[in-house]
Amino acid sequence: IHDLHTPSRLALAGELRAALEREELVLHYQPQFGCATGELEGVEALARWQHPHRGLIPPGEFIPLAERTGLIKAVTEWGLSAALRQWRCWERSGLHLRVAVNLSARCLHDPGLLQRLDNVINQWAVPPGTLELEITESAVMADPGRAHEVLASLRARGVRLSIDDFGTGYSSLAYLKDLPVDTVKLDRSFVSSMVGSDKDAAIVRCAIELGHELGLRVVAEGVEDAATWDLLADLGCDAAQGWHLGRAAAPELVPSASHTRHALPGAAGASARKRGLD
Repeated sequence: IHDLHTPSRLALAGELRAALEREELVLHYQPQFGCATGELEGVEALARWQHPHRGLIPPGEFIPLAERTGLIKAVTEWGLSAALRQWRCWERSGLHLRVAVNLSARCLHDPGLLQRLDNVINQWAVPPGTLELEITESAVMADPGRAHEVLASLRARGVRLSIDDFGTGYSSLAYLKDLPVDTVKLDRSFVSSMVGSDKDAAIVRCAIELGHELGLRVVAEGVEDAATWDLLADLGCDAAQGWHLGRAAAPELVPSASHTRHALPGAAGASARKRGLD
């Protein structure tokens, strides 16, 4: 959003608080598949606004409004509760997944975050290790000292932590070695063009090797074709997500993704593609 002060944006901002109260926000889930197994390992929860007149509004149109108006804390608390409630439903049906939820800079530095997170985890009786919080590097850099303290407290609770959009900032290497995180997510700006760009492929390869040397799980986002999926698997990436593997979908559609095994590189992958399955 380039201008948050246009009449339409201001009107939308005014409606957002009521939307929370009317339960118009929903979560869709994008699948993450293991590169070594081709199997569904987890999902990333992504917010949508089911507006009564404008239809389904993507997060890019209302999350910045929530940030500016201070509603992001309420939206995040709602998102955490909705995601863990859904996890509980999947668990009861025999589907065991890791669920990732995005955490904004404002929420990361909110003094009440830890207590609210404890409340939600206890409410739904969720093992903390099944929840992964995704934090951007810029959120960490807004106050590195405070961020490190909060991340350490989250890690001590057993919650998994991920650095989102890795590779787009300027201080990744300097701070990554000291951050108590479990995962780095490679930004789509490198991943989506790595097949046609030797430089982007080299960046991805080095990022995967660096992550593994630091004992971190590496997830690639922005996988939009089979060639990228194959290359990531060849490079030893741990997991991936993207339109080629599955778009964000309503929760009732996620179990069907668990029955999908994405073709792996080599003979198996080539065979699947010849049959038109990839």
